[in-house]
Order: sequence, then C-alpha cells, then structure tokens
Amino acid sequence: MSVNSAHKSGFGATLWDWLTTVDHKKIGILYLAAGAFFFLLGGLEALIIRIQLISPQNDFISAGLYNEMITMHGTTMIFFAATPLLFGLMNYIMPLQIGARDVAFPFLNSLGFWLFFFGGIMLNLSWFTGAPDAGWTNYAPLSLQSPGHGVDFYVMGLQLSGAGTLMSGINFIVTIVLMRAPGMTYMRMPLFTWTTFVTSILVLFAFPALTVGLFLMMFDRMFGTAFFDVALGGNSIIWQHLFWIFGHPEVYILILPAFGVFSEILPTFSKKRLFGYTAMVFATFLIAFLGFMVWAHHMFTVGLGPVANSIFAVATMAIAVPTGIKIFNWLFTLWGGSITINSAMLWTLAFIPSFTIGGMTGVMLASSVADYQYHDSYFVVGHFHYVIVGGVVFALLAAMHYWWPKMFGRYLHEGMGKLAFWTFFIGFHLTFFIQHFLGLMGMPRRYWVFLEDQGLDAGNLISTIGAFFMTFGVLVFVINIFYTWKKGEKAPGDAWGTGRTLEWATASPPIHFNFKQMPLVRGLDPLWIEKMEGNNKMTPAEPMDEIHMPNGSILPLIMTIGFFIASYGFIYQVDHKAWLIAVYVGMAIGMGCMLIRSLRDDHGYHISKEEVEREGD
Repeated sequence: MSVNSAHKSGFGATLWDWLTTVDHKKIGILYLAAGAFFFLLGGLEALIIRIQLISPQNDFISAGLYNEMITMHGTTMIFFAATPLLFGLMNYIMPLQIGARDVAFPFLNSLGFWLFFFGGIMLNLSWFTGAPDAGWTNYAPLSLQSPGHGVDFYVMGLQLSGAGTLMSGINFIVTIVLMRAPGMTYMRMPLFTWTTFVTSILVLFAFPALTVGLFLMMFDRMFGTAFFDVALGGNSIIWQHLFWIFGHPEVYILILPAFGVFSEILPTFSKKRLFGYTAMVFATFLIAFLGFMVWAHHMFTVGLGPVANSIFAVATMAIAVPTGIKIFNWLFTLWGGSITINSAMLWTLAFIPSFTIGGMTGVMLASSVADYQYHDSYFVVGHFHYVIVGGVVFALLAAMHYWWPKMFGRYLHEGMGKLAFWTFFIGFHLTFFIQHFLGLMGMPRRYWVFLEDQGLDAGNLISTIGAFFMTFGVLVFVINIFYTWKKGEKAPGDAWGTGRTLEWATASPPIHFNFKQMPLVRGLDPLWIEKMEGNNKMTPAEPMDEIHMPNGSILPLIMTIGFFIASYGFIYQVDHKAWLIAVYVGMAIGMGCMLIRSLRDDHGYHISKEEVEREGD
C-alpha cells in the first residue's frame, strides 16, 4: 500500500493497518502509545501513595489498598511503562540509524508488542477482582500466602509481557548484526544503536531467570507444588535470587538506552563529535558485564554470610567506574562546544547531576555494613527514584523532544517543553531528595502510615508537594502533544540542522521503506561527514532498484489473544475446573496461529522502481 493511499483511507482501513502492521516505525509508535498509557496509570498510583503519606496517620486509602497501590505502581512503571517506552524508541530509531529497511523479523516484532500490551492489560484487570499486594518484587512466602487472585494476575501478566520482551531482544540483536548499511562497521554505529545492542544482550540473559521464577510461582500457586514453601521443603530465598538475577540487569536494561539517548543529543546540540566514542562503547559493555555480578546486593540482610556480601559489595562499587567514564565523556563533549539550549538539551543537562546523585547513594548502599541501616528505609526509595526517574524518565522526555519531529514531522512546542521541564525537574528533587533524609531518620518503606512526633511530617509534606509539581509537568507535556498534533511547526528531514546520524538523512516522518537507496557509510557520524563535504544527503551505496518489504499480518494479535485467554483460564481453574476449557481453547488458538504461520509461505511484496522514485520524493 502506498503512503498516499494510506492517508486517504477510512477509519476501518486505518485501524486494520495498525492492528496488522509489521512496520518497525508503527510498532515503535504503538509501544510509545501503550507505554505512555501505563506511565500515566503508574503516575496516578504514585500520586495516591503520596497523598496517603501527606500527613501522619492519614486514612485516605486503606492499608490493603495501599499495599496494592505500591505493588501496582512499581510493577507498572518498570515492566509496562519504562521498558516499553524505551523499546518503542529502539524499534523506531535503531533501524534508521543503521540504514536498514526494517528489523530482521518483522512478524516477531509485531508479536512482541501484542504480548507486552496484553500482559499489561492482564495485570490491570486485577483491579476489578483484587490487585497483587506483595510488592513489585513479589517476595515469597508473602506472595504465596496472598489471598485472592492478585498475585496470579501478576504472574501471568509478566509471563506474557516477558515473552514479548525476549522476542524483541533477540530481534534487535539479529537486526544489528546482519542488517547494517554498507560501510557501517561496529565501531561506526551510533551510541544509541550500541546501547540497544548491549541492552538486547542483557534481555537475552536476564529475562529467562524471571521466566523460571514466574513458572515456579505459577506452579506453587495454581498446581500445589512447593518450590518456595519452606514448610513443605521448599526455599523462599530462591525466589529472591531468581528475581534479582533478572532484576539487577533490568536496571541496566533501562538505563543503558537512556545513556544512548544522551550520547546522541549532546553531540547534536554541542556541534561536536561525542568525546571518547571508543571508551563509551567499552564502558557500555563493562556495565552490562558487571550488571550480572551484583544481584545479591539487594539481599545483604538475608544472611548470605560475609564472603558473599563482600564479593557483591566490591562488584557493585566497581560499576561506578564505567559509569563515571560516561559522565566525564558527556561533560567533555560539552566542553568547548557551540551549545544550543532547548527542551531536549535541558533534560540532558539536568540528567547529569541528578543521575550522579543516584550513583553516589548507590555506592553508599553498596557497603554491605552500612546497608543494614539503609535497607528497607526511604533512603532506598530516594536512591532508586534518582536513578530511574533522574536517568530513565529524563532520557525518555529528552528523546521525545529530540526525535518527535523525526517520528511525526512536527516540532513539539518549545515554551510548553520548558514549562514541563522546570515544573517536573523541581518537583522531582522536592519529592525524592528529602526521602533520603526521611530514611536516615528511620522511616521504613512500604508503610501505610507514619506516627506523629517522629519528625517525619515536614519531609513527607514536601515530598507530596513535589509529586504534584511532577504531575503538572507531565500534564503540560501531554497538552504539548495534542497542541503539536494540531498546530505544530513542520519539520524537515534534518530537523535540527546539526544531525550527525543516518535517521536525519531520511524524510520526517520517514517513507515506509526508510531509504530509497541504501546509504554508503564512510565513517562515524556519516551524515555529518557528507555535510562537511558539501553534500546535503547521503551518498547511495547501490543503484535505484525495486524494494522487497514484508506483508502485514493479523496472526500476532490473534495468537496473543489465544495466550491471553489461556492465561485467564490458568488463574481461575483453581476455583473451578471448568476454567480449563479456557486454557485449552486459548492454547489451541495460539498454537493454531503458529501452525498457520509455519505452513503458509509469506514472501512479502515488491515495490517497483518507479514507485520508489515517486514515493521517495
């Protein structure tokens, strides 16, 4: 289907196009839209938590509902907001940056999105019957003893979405290894592509541990096994190990793409090459490698013994070294640059000190001795929000402003962008900086109320006021999106005029086959090299020819619906064996779709040379 005919089609045809799409750009936008929805949901849950803690012995919500709120807030933000928003950016930008027409497995890309999305729906359906209440880490034995089906929804929702994430990780690795444009060696890849690559390797090794843990939890809760039940010979600490063997690399699955975003924005708006490119690449790998060696620092108070605690403490402190290399390289990129200050750059500049504070408190927590005091206090809450919000959310908002004109062909409004930045930035520090001190004063995390006359009133009030500032900032950003959609200023291909990488060599938004001709990459920052030689576009690596593209398919959506139905059946077959029918029907739908996909040849379609020339203009 040509681009022009897509513009003229009706609502039904457009909806069908989005439900069946395998285009990496549309799937990227679907990830961003779904992730934004869950982000707003998780933000609302956070606001309710902060309202409950605005004053001592408050009764805004009940203790049980508070447990559900903190569980759903953490789970939603990590699994269904931060991760998919980053995957949306990776999906959209990475193939453009390496000069590819799409990802290696477009069908699998679509299936990965629908699995993630239905996993998020599955988790949030629990609100109607009783949400999970064992914390986002779902520790056994608390999670085994949780009444109702809340924890079951947690298990099945994360199983579905985790399978989708794993598929995406494999897909990105193959795409980057096999589909780079002519001349794009590994050491000419943009930093965002590098971080996508390393993140995908982390996904490949980290997510299976979570999958195993969730399967064991599923069998314990739904089929009467005793993997985590100590009374029946199980071991509840094994859940912690499995969860954190996934959970600590997950932190780097979130932060490494954020590092990649900043490594793209800083050179563009400093009009300089990224300082220390090679060191940045090796630091990324070192962070990923060490990320698998530190999981037990979440378990210093479990009683693993002084040897284990010492090893994990040293490994945790070692991660500060490659992270420090990155921080200094970003500062040196700014040094002597011709700097443009706009919304994307404001988020980037704010990230450096904010994330550094998170890193410093991380080194404090890495001391296993000191951790006995910090553990499960609000100090930890302050620390990881400085890392996740000050790192990942700042990066997402920077990336939105930076790549929005590329994705949608219009600039976000700068005035609203700056208003959103300043209110969110001030609110962020008001909310979380004070929490370190609340923790040091003895305030435990996850507690529903705190008592009067403990010196905790003012800190909690300031923290809640900050949360309202952040909410205002997010609302301004949402308004900015709708304003831009209606009235935004149109953007050219090289939206900022100082683009250095291949995505800025295409139209804004890109044509559906990305490049009329494969670009020839002649060095790091290939578009910048061409500009310095007086060319305003990339030198093609091949003559104009017809282009082969994959067909859309409804099978990924139907397959996911099948697995969704089966998951629902697994949850409720505990109550009545008739629900096993849902398991069999759902699995039959899913397996049937897999069979159809396996037996039916789908060779895609070709775009003629004439149409390529016409659409590419």
